[in-house]
Amino acid sequence: MSAAYATFGLAPAMRAGAVLADGGYQLHRDFVDFVVDGHPLLFQLSDLDAVSPLASDVPPAIFTAQVRSLLLESEAPLPDGRYVVYGCPECEDLACGAVTAVIEHDGDDYIWRDFAWQTGEHADLELNGYHGIGPFRFHGPEYREALGALLEDSGPPPGRRVLLIGPRVALLAKLAAALRTIGIGADITRDADGVPAEELRGYAAVAFGPAAGEAERTAVRQAFERAGVAVAYVDGLAPIVPLLVAQIEHALDRSPLPQRRLARLVASDGTAGIEVTSPCRVRLTAYRLDWLSRPHVHELFDGVLEPGSHRIPLDGRTAKGGSFLVARTAGSVLVQATAR
Repeated sequence: MSAAYATFGLAPAMRAGAVLADGGYQLHRDFVDFVVDGHPLLFQLSDLDAVSPLASDVPPAIFTAQVRSLLLESEAPLPDGRYVVYGCPECEDLACGAVTAVIEHDGDDYIWRDFAWQTGEHADLELNGYHGIGPFRFHGPEYREALGALLEDSGPPPGRRVLLIGPRVALLAKLAAALRTIGIGADITRDADGVPAEELRGYAAVAFGPAAGEAERTAVRQAFERAGVAVAYVDGLAPIVPLLVAQIEHALDRSPLPQRRLARLVASDGTAGIEVTSPCRVRLTAYRLDWLSRPHVHELFDGVLEPGSHRIPLDGRTAKGGSFLVARTAGSVLVQATAR
């Protein structure tokens, strides 16, 4: 098969979890994405909410089996030599739909071709094929080195955990419960004194509650520094659980900056400025507290944006300032306060 060579790589990615305005939840998933010619393959598949089979929350044996499958060391899981490239982030059931492709050898090269959206045993390329994507030809050594590195790491990366600093009051308890519901481990403590370094290494982020004073914050940072653990620190903008979840999701995003769909969020002159790097659905939500400290939520925008910069008008109350904007795509979250 004739096809120009493409570069193959892997990069950390995530499907951002969320506490939704209607009370529902969206699961957080960490996974390893495929990077073709320097760009995430997922971004070429329109606005798809999906994860690769190389997810961090699957058992090591399954993770290893998925890697070896992509190396063609085992039989294809689907007829006609087809492999699942991206699946449903909630259940990974083929019935929910998945992106599949034929993966095969051509000499020492690996070929990915005939991408399709598949919901049953067989793919209908004419009806559901991703025409214009692929085929991709990868140099064998580069391909095997990238996937082999995952096997050398002995399985998927550990799941994400967040340490919440402050008293176990209603806010932090609700925040911890919300994080656990969407698949992020969370623990609450007043300080990190005496916590073994090995235990501190299990955290990817630290979020300070409003009751945490400056001395407590400094002590926690010093504890992590002594342990040689680099974590992201989150200072909560307001005691609103969905907003705090969004801040933590942003802090947990370890995907390379050039490979994020949501590149920028600003608020000025009664508008929100949003920059995206590829076509995607963007949801813009405003949160605010009234004078009785009651939270309010306003859905400002929900639609597909093309690559580039966009300006979205804010409603009257949000434009006056004192609100907090959350912009979301399937894999990115940005938070911005509006000036009073």
